[in-house]
Amino acid sequence: MNTLNPYLKEYKKTQVETATPEQILILLYDGAIQFLNRAKVDLQQANHAQFHSNLLGCEKIIMEFMNTLDMELGGKLAENLYMLYEYLYNTLIKTGINKKMEGIDEVLRHLTGLRETWQKAIEISNAEKKANLMEDYDDERSVPNETYDDKYIENGEDEYEDDEDESEDAED
Repeated sequence: MNTLNPYLKEYKKTQVETATPEQILILLYDGAIQFLNRAKVDLQQANHAQFHSNLLGCEKIIMEFMNTLDMELGGKLAENLYMLYEYLYNTLIKTGINKKMEGIDEVLRHLTGLRETWQKAIEISNAEKKANLMEDYDDERSVPNETYDDKYIENGEDEYEDDEDESEDAED
C-alpha cells in the first residue's frame, strides 16, 4: 500500500489546485506514465491485483483526455487525438486481459512522446507570450510623455494668454 507523508499529500494537492491548465495536462501525463511504469513492475512480479489497479489508473487518465477534447474548436487535430487516445485505451484493456508487456511498452512510448510534444508546445507558447508582453512594454515606454504645455502648444493654443486675460479682467 502506498502511503504518503501527510505534508507531501498536502503539497501535491496544493500543486494541482494552483496549477494552470497546461501544468495540469503535464501532471496528468506524468501520472499516466507512472501508473504504467508501476504496472510493468507489478506484471514482472506477478502482482496481478496491483497490475490491474495501475492499468485502471492510466485508463482513467486517458479517458479524461478523451472527454476533455473540444472537438468543435480542435477540429481535425482533436479528432486525431481522440482516435489515438481511444487506441491507447483499447490497448490497455487488451493488455489487462492478455498480460503482455508489449502493450504497456507501446502505450508508454505514445504517452511519453505526447507529453514531450505538449511540453515543447507549452514552452513555445509561454516564450511567445513573454516576447509579446515585452514588446508591448517596450512600445509603451517608447511613447513620449505628453505634458500639459505640449498639448496646448501642439494645438496652437497658449494657455497662459487665457490666464493673463482673466487677470486683466479682474483688475478692471
